Amino acid sequence: MKEVLEKLYQGERLAELEAKQLLINIAQEKYNEAHLSSFMTVFRMRPITVQELLGFRNALKELAIKIDLSDYNTIDIVGTGGDGKNTFNISTLASFVVAGTGQKVAKHGNYSVSSKSGSSNMLEVFGYKFTNDENILKKQLETTNICFLHAPQFHPAMKVVAPTRKALAVKTFFNILGPLVNPSSPKNAMLGTFNREIARLYNYILQNETTNFGIVHAIDGYDEISLTSNFSFFTKKGEDLIDPEDLGYKKIKQTEIYGGNSVSEAATIFSNILEGKGTDSQNNVVLVNAAFALTIVDKTKSFEQALQEVTDSLFQGKAKRCLDRLITN
Repeated sequence: MKEVLEKLYQGERLAELEAKQLLINIAQEKYNEAHLSSFMTVFRMRPITVQELLGFRNALKELAIKIDLSDYNTIDIVGTGGDGKNTFNISTLASFVVAGTGQKVAKHGNYSVSSKSGSSNMLEVFGYKFTNDENILKKQLETTNICFLHAPQFHPAMKVVAPTRKALAVKTFFNILGPLVNPSSPKNAMLGTFNREIARLYNYILQNETTNFGIVHAIDGYDEISLTSNFSFFTKKGEDLIDPEDLGYKKIKQTEIYGGNSVSEAATIFSNILEGKGTDSQNNVVLVNAAFALTIVDKTKSFEQALQEVTDSLFQGKAKRCLDRLITN
């Protein structure tokens, strides 16, 4: 690692195969924590390249414990995290709302690094037991329309670096990798990024794959549709810049989607929204993300049709029942 760090400190980039081997070595615990910390810090100082991202991604996918959910037309709704905005768990809530419409969801997630509560923190506080047992996950999909894939259960490298990431407490390139390495390789994905350049990298990589995708980046830095600003939406057809007002929403203030100061506060917000007690701003942010997810799965579906479906899911209690059944399954 010392030679690699010297190379990176001199401003050089990693080739794709070099990046892949480095991450394999990390998974095999060949480096100490100081090396890992220095290595991750490099990518805080300068942008990651396509070749580096591909190499890291290919390593994680090769090493992953894979599960076959190909019999289900699943979608993952996941953001990079690390946007520093400390919102409530928008993509996780949107996942349950989408599941409430009958659409199968294979949600990939992890503990929070830079905000108070990640998707894994939230599922855990409600009593969900993480598993990589394919039969259990398939049963959950069949009975609740959703299963949850806790990243460290499937990715040895993520488990190895978890203590270093937690100690750094800032976003690293592992945030960027997370949405690209769902071990079930879902047929559909709605991916959020905190950075427009990362959105463009995702778009470049996914253009050559069969996944139906939509990539979201809010202009003011959120890794989801926040309704606080215009947002970019990338698909295989190209990039659209969308104003929330064009969808019928007034722009909201950042304070209106704040996620609380602790996991317990975030869980209270999460429960309130699923029980139909959320504020208009909270509900609207969840619903607009869920609606866009449905349009990714079915390109013939209009936003208005999708919005009606997700609204029914939330306010008729269907999303809440998905969570309740998942916890008790």
